[in-house]
Amino acid sequence: MKSKTYVTKPGEVERTWYVVDASGQTLGRLASRIAHILRGKHKPTYSPSVDVGDYVIVINAEKVRVTGRKLDQKIYYRHSGYPGGLKQISLRDQLAKHPTRVIEAAVRGMLPRNRLGRRMFKKLKVYAGPEHPHQAQNPKPLDLDRVVRGVVKEEKGA
Repeated sequence: MKSKTYVTKPGEVERTWYVVDASGQTLGRLASRIAHILRGKHKPTYSPSVDVGDYVIVINAEKVRVTGRKLDQKIYYRHSGYPGGLKQISLRDQLAKHPTRVIEAAVRGMLPRNRLGRRMFKKLKVYAGPEHPHQAQNPKPLDLDRVVRGVVKEEKGA
């Protein structure tokens, strides 16, 4: 008898809420591990064409760390759509004015560039300080050092 290939259906997906403390974390490593969770690659039911990922709440975004001279050399660009409308801001200024955008931009760059990626990105909630309004979802603390080789282990006692 042949075994059938299992395909995850959107209605069968169970989502968990995780909270991540960004203070002292390196920006790129943090973003790649968050993207891993948002995509659902840590689950055995992962399917590339279905959004099976979990929700991620990031707190203390203003305390994220970068290496080297990126604070002054990394530039974020945006365009208004009008002639001469190209704006640029350094990472140092962006962290001072809009610290949540730094993590959002890093994670968005690691997600698929299609309708599925936009849906995954909506499950990311980033806050500059230690408070967040998602206590009703009972988010579990997530130690990003344990998000390795597709295994997610929650911390005990939270």
